[in-house]
Formats: sequence, structure tokens, C-alpha cells
Amino acid sequence: MDNNIKVYDKEMFERVFSEEKVQKDIVYKGVSFWKDVRLRFKQNKGAIFGIIMITVIIFFAVLGPHMNRHSYRSIEQQHANLPPRIAVVEKIGIFDGTLEDKNIYLEKGLEDVYYWFGTDSLGRDIWTRVWIGTRVSLYIALLAVIIDMLIGMGYGLISGYVGGRTDTVMQRIIEIMSGIPNLVIVTLFVMIMNPGIMSISLALVITGWIGMSRVVRSQVLKMKELDFILASKTLGASSKQIIAKDLLPNIFGQVIIMSMFSIPNAIFYESFLAFIGLGLQPPMASLGVLISDGYKSVLVYPYMIVTPILVLAFLMLSFNLVADGLRDALDPKMKQQ
Repeated sequence: MDNNIKVYDKEMFERVFSEEKVQKDIVYKGVSFWKDVRLRFKQNKGAIFGIIMITVIIFFAVLGPHMNRHSYRSIEQQHANLPPRIAVVEKIGIFDGTLEDKNIYLEKGLEDVYYWFGTDSLGRDIWTRVWIGTRVSLYIALLAVIIDMLIGMGYGLISGYVGGRTDTVMQRIIEIMSGIPNLVIVTLFVMIMNPGIMSISLALVITGWIGMSRVVRSQVLKMKELDFILASKTLGASSKQIIAKDLLPNIFGQVIIMSMFSIPNAIFYESFLAFIGLGLQPPMASLGVLISDGYKSVLVYPYMIVTPILVLAFLMLSFNLVADGLRDALDPKMKQQ
């Protein structure tokens, strides 16, 4: 044996990792895409806060008007312009019916009367009117999602997938419709019909889906030339099968995100129209109507405008937070950040 060759014995080596759990291979369980989305969404604290706030607002919108004996249109002139008063809380010096250092309830001899959000200039209960108005905003939110899902997504899928002259004609129609301001469309409906929720709904049906259709069309144009779409065509899949099984599942995440972002815009749109007098008309209640009524006496009775503004702000903020959370959870690129 050559003297230059060194012989090593196993006792000369020392194991670096002696723990048994380190020596074993770790096998991770596979996670589906939607389960991964759910896990990522739960980690977003802002989105969870938005879900909780939306749930609370929906709860009060459903049950709030039934928590007292007042309806949204009942008028009691002797109870006009009463500030908020809550039975238990008034003992600690807040919401005790005091306005400018005067207890309005005691001055009017209303010792056993309580209005949690106060009353307006006609003696109508603001608590009931706020939650009735919130129902209108939630209806607009639901309508915006339905319009995006049915009209916007369907129009974009057909335009992007068929292409050619069909796509050109459909896009020219959209350009003509988007060139007309929404306020003009609502004004035309108001001239034909009475101002109200129906005119706003028809205006949303006509123009509320344009943004969604453009996003869906761009996604379809990008994906329809990919290899897996060409493979489906080669195997003899029909256009309906390709759209339903290949294109739609891959763009559904973008559709959900766009729908969630369209909700706050639709809610604000309805409130703005009601504020300028083109939406619901009194005695009907919406958040925009309440803000408009409160704005007229904001310097004298500021409590009238505070509550509907806060509910509207929290509602729009919550939907935006949920939309941000869904965007982060559904976008695979966010995993790299």
C-alpha cells in the first residue's frame, strides 16, 4: 500500500445533525389553488376587518329598522330636531340628548323618549332611516356584481374570443356608450320616469358593465393563443367548452376582483345622485338622501349628517379592503413579494 494514501476510519467522523427529525425528509402536503387563496386571504388583517364590518352593517340593515317602533316615514312634529339619546350610555355623559349644553328632551318634557341617532327636522327617526338607506346601498352593491358577472363578463368573453369583425363592432358600440356621461343617462331616465331607484338601476345596466367587459376581453385576447387553448382546439373541443372549461376558470379571479372594486363606485354613484336630487326622493330613505338633508342644517344640527356619512364611509372602505385582500390572494405574483 502506498504510504501517501490516508485511510480514514468511521470513528474519525462526527455526525453534524444528530437529531432524528433533521435526518428525515419532509414531505409537504399539496394545497389546491382555492385553498391557498383562502389561507392567504385569512392572513390579510385588513380584508378580515372589512368582512367583519360588512357583516355588522348587513346585520343592522336587516334588523335595525325593527329595533324600535318607528318607521322610516313616520312623522312626529313634537319630536323634531332631537339629538341622539341612548338609555344606558347617557349616564356617563354622552348621547344624553344634550345640544349646546341644553338637554332638549327635558325641555320638551320627553323624559322617557329615546332616539339612538336623533331625529330630523320632521321628527323622523334617523336610526331607522339610516338602516333603511343602507339597504338601498347594499341593493346597489348586489346589482353592480350581477351586472358585472352577467353582462360585462359575457360581453367581454364573446368579443375577445370571437375576434375579427365581431370584436371590432362590439368595441365600437362600447366606445359610443362610454362616451356618454352617466349623469346624462340618468337625467334622461329621470325625464322619462320618476326619480328613484329604478332610474339608477337602468343607468347601471346600460353603462355599469363596460369596465368589466374591457378587462375580460383583454384577458381572453392574451390567453386564447396559449398552448393549452390550442391543444383543446386540436382535440376537437367546441367554443363553448373552451370558454367554460379553459378560459373562464383562468380569468375568474380577475372577474371577482373587478366586481369587488366596482361595488364602492356603484354605492357612491347612487349616494351622489340622491344628494343632487336625481336619486330616491323623500320620504324614501337612502344614505345620499340623508346626507343631503343633513347638509342643509349641518351648522345647527351636525348629528344629522354624521351618522349616514360614517355608515357610507365604513361600507365603501370595507368593500375596498375586501377587494384588496382578494387581489393579493388571487394574484400568484404576490407570492414573490
